[in-house]
Amino acid sequence: MQHTKRTALLVAIALSPVFISGCQVVSVKNQAVNVTLANERDSILTRNKMSEASLNVLSMTGREAKLCTENPVECVSDLEQIPQIQDEQLLSTASEIFLTKALALSSSSNCKISIISKHQSEEKQKINQQNYEQCLDQQMDMLDKTIRYSYAYLFETKRHPQDRIFDNRQVQIRDFYNQSLAKLITTYSLRHKDQKLSKQIRVGKSIYTIDFDNYPQLAKLELESLLSSYNLNFSGLRSINRRDGFGSEFVAILPDAKVPEENKYIIDPLHHQYKTGVNPNIHQPRYLSVTIAAQPDAIGSVKEIIHNPNFKLKVYDPYNVDKLQIDGKDYPLAANFSAPYGLWLAENNLGIAAYLSLIDRDQRLTMPHLYMLEPYNPNKKVIVLVHGLASSPEAWIRLTNDVMGDSVLRNNYQVWQVFYSTNMPILESRFQIYSIIHQAFDTLDPKALASQDSVLIGHSMGGIISRLLVSDADLTHSAQEIMKSRQLDKFKNDPIFKARLSIQPITNFDRAIFLSAPHRGTEFADRWFTLAARRIIKLPGAFLGALADSIDERDINAKNFLKDVGHGLIQNGPSDLSHNSKFTLLTENVMPRKGVIYHSIIGNDTKSNDPNIMSDGIVPYKSAHLDGAASEKIIQGGHSIQETPEAVLELRRILRLHLIQLGIYKP
Repeated sequence: MQHTKRTALLVAIALSPVFISGCQVVSVKNQAVNVTLANERDSILTRNKMSEASLNVLSMTGREAKLCTENPVECVSDLEQIPQIQDEQLLSTASEIFLTKALALSSSSNCKISIISKHQSEEKQKINQQNYEQCLDQQMDMLDKTIRYSYAYLFETKRHPQDRIFDNRQVQIRDFYNQSLAKLITTYSLRHKDQKLSKQIRVGKSIYTIDFDNYPQLAKLELESLLSSYNLNFSGLRSINRRDGFGSEFVAILPDAKVPEENKYIIDPLHHQYKTGVNPNIHQPRYLSVTIAAQPDAIGSVKEIIHNPNFKLKVYDPYNVDKLQIDGKDYPLAANFSAPYGLWLAENNLGIAAYLSLIDRDQRLTMPHLYMLEPYNPNKKVIVLVHGLASSPEAWIRLTNDVMGDSVLRNNYQVWQVFYSTNMPILESRFQIYSIIHQAFDTLDPKALASQDSVLIGHSMGGIISRLLVSDADLTHSAQEIMKSRQLDKFKNDPIFKARLSIQPITNFDRAIFLSAPHRGTEFADRWFTLAARRIIKLPGAFLGALADSIDERDINAKNFLKDVGHGLIQNGPSDLSHNSKFTLLTENVMPRKGVIYHSIIGNDTKSNDPNIMSDGIVPYKSAHLDGAASEKIIQGGHSIQETPEAVLELRRILRLHLIQLGIYKP
């Protein structure tokens, strides 16, 4: 009987809730690495709930995250009353609570301008507009608080930033700060889109004073917009070159400058009187890399950081500043170097323009253009890039992006890109490109480092032009021998004619790099399908019209001259590339002037090492080879060799070597 009772008691205990809840409370199993990392590193920025670190702090109060973020001010106030919560826990959790609320407001219908419809009554539109503005104000208030709590966590806790350098939490809070600042400025622009940016902006009770001390040039410019580059993605860029650090990354977009003479072809650009005094086809950068950091007006306690209304928005030029100082200590400044370049490429659609200009369907590019990709720096050497046939600055995406990504090259070089119409006679393109580069260098202080020891890089047709830009040769006599006798008498003393044939070097260059350049022409230009294309490709109408006008002004028989255009010395660019062309015959032996160091990078898509067989599919090795080159790199690949990783690495090697030989850089 007793045994039966004891058995029944054991069964009852085993089935009781107390026993069930008390057995096997903790179990162990392996979980995927990605789950472990997600639990440690995910936050409200990467998922739809707060980080585990913040949720753990909230669990100490017995509060649910959802209820907390519905009333974040009250929630954080309650957290501040709990002495067991450490300063780092409080500040980091508070920053995420306010950011969570800001993101929720951003996704709400009231913060969407689309709710304001023209089809609504005037009263309804007014109500929706008020709700929209109120929602943006609330969102900015939350972002302001996130910035303050994040800043206090990063710089004013008992532990210093360097003491927690390996903490995942520190990376999270830095992201909260950077993202909140980006959203604050973007949201402020939406809220006050019809107002110019003033020296101070107000967010609730907070006053942010804009400080341009670290980017004084920007203070003088009128901005069209300030675009956060935090979330920008460019499908055509292999990589985004960033510098991790403190601060939020932006692209400052300047108003589009109107070119007053964009459709006019100028026969003599070097002596032309431009309306503004400067060639309008020399373009200063319109897209500028900017980093902004929000800091308290003065060093103070955590309480002052949170509640003192005065903050500074410090604007930095990340090309010239790589560190910022906080409380007497240096910290890396965040930067995005690819975003301005990516926006420039995306918004100008250069590839399409190149093809349209080739068939004379885009008058904008009849004259060459020169684009400076970053604000001029007198202490950085200049790289000038010249693209090839039917191409554009898009041909240099990989190289340009890698220059921006290499800190040594980025700190010592600035890039200029030439964009020209490749249906033009190559001698004409050389003359016009010579003129615009010469004019660009003339705007610089001749004593500045930037005006000396520059590097010229050309691909394909651009390689031929580049060789002629650093050469010194008078082709007048040779050209006269090629021309018919009746032409000789009429043009031998004409300055316009002679200017094209007097090959003078741009002395600002001391180094040149030629990639897949058909210096002695190519038989590819004479194949049946290329010949058919050459018939379609026309000399630009604006060029021919200006040429006729110029000849007419000089009392030369325009009819006889223009009759021979396209059949003799003056042909379109593709025709000039033929190894049988008059242009090739005239220029193939013209070599860079003494003192210019030059390099060749050549493609070879054959399996042969025989110089008589090697070719990139378009340009044979024997045409691309130049005696006297400081280096010659043969890379397995086709004609677009400049896009290959091997060619980019070789270009980077040459550019670093250039700096070493100038004594600027020591490896």
